[in-house]
Amino acid sequence: MRPDLPRPRPKIIFCTAFDQYAVDAFELHAVDYLLKPVSRVRLARALERVRAKHEIEAEADVDRVTEAVHGRCTRLLARCADRIRIIPQKEVVYFSSEGGLTFLHTRDRGYVLDPTLNDLEERLDADLFFRISRGAIGSLDAVTEVQPLIGGIVNVMLHTGVALEVSRRRVRSLLERLQGSQSLPP
Repeated sequence: MRPDLPRPRPKIIFCTAFDQYAVDAFELHAVDYLLKPVSRVRLARALERVRAKHEIEAEADVDRVTEAVHGRCTRLLARCADRIRIIPQKEVVYFSSEGGLTFLHTRDRGYVLDPTLNDLEERLDADLFFRISRGAIGSLDAVTEVQPLIGGIVNVMLHTGVALEVSRRRVRSLLERLQGSQSLPP
């Protein structure tokens, strides 16, 4: 299996005196296949095809970036009695899943959300939030203390006084995220 070339990938035009390689060339995503001797008109058409392909790919790249930016949520919609409250991401302390419902917790109170924790994990800013366990996603900025417990279990204390148990397999990764570029204590 051939490794994929990094982006931006080069646009390839095969130019040869042998027509039997054309199918192989197009399977390798060649933009065009020129047979020698090549006329100026045919070369110009091939180069125009390269330019057109480049423009189409550039538009697709812009679309992918736009989708990624729009996919990230900076505000969340939470049910509050008969209203929907808009909560900025920076106000969120943690999310939890309890009894089949997803809750968003701020400093002051909890709200019910429609998305699951898995959906939220994909949409939230990974620089700000971390999946602590199957049942919780926490704001890294809300963590004030890490408490190692017996049996390799770890709790994180949030600035609201809430303690959340960290999944054993996520402890090391969480500590690295909390410390950034600093080295971990022994």
